[in-house]
Amino acid sequence: MYPFAELEGKRVRLVPLEEEHIVPLYKCSRDPEIWAHFPYRIETLEEMQSFVQQALVMRERKEQFSYAVYDMELGEFVGSTRFLRIAESHQNFNIGTTWYSSAVWRTRVNTECKFLMLQHAFETLKVIRVEIITSTDNIKSQRAIERLGATKEGVLRKKYHNLDYIIYSILSEEWPLVRRKLDQYLAE
Repeated sequence: MYPFAELEGKRVRLVPLEEEHIVPLYKCSRDPEIWAHFPYRIETLEEMQSFVQQALVMRERKEQFSYAVYDMELGEFVGSTRFLRIAESHQNFNIGTTWYSSAVWRTRVNTECKFLMLQHAFETLKVIRVEIITSTDNIKSQRAIERLGATKEGVLRKKYHNLDYIIYSILSEEWPLVRRKLDQYLAE
């Protein structure tokens, strides 16, 4: 399996998700707006426990690798993201199931997380394709994905949770340009 590990930038550290993150992630996820465009809601500590445990099962199956996002500026965990739909034989996977505390919305947190994950994907793992998917009603997420430099490919109708999704991708040959753009955003 691809070697996934902790990733660290200037502001965020992506820590491999473990059961010890259940309570901190639950605490930072209380704003209902976080779940407004998510296909499900995490409203109780038990639901967060299930979310984390399911992610750990999927990691064991080598289908996903999940992170807890630690904001070094705030000194606390602020969300979660993951590599998923891992298809090592096809050299591609998705980045997704991403959510953040509203305390870090419109900060560099998401940009830096995506940069670290894309850098690991293209420069360490040598994948040829990374997909990012969001629901058709999540305009904020679509803008963020497009800002990264991903190419919009189309709509997947009734794909997951009976919802329509927009699929974006970044190919290995596009990574140098995307990286320059992200380097510029992160330097600002």
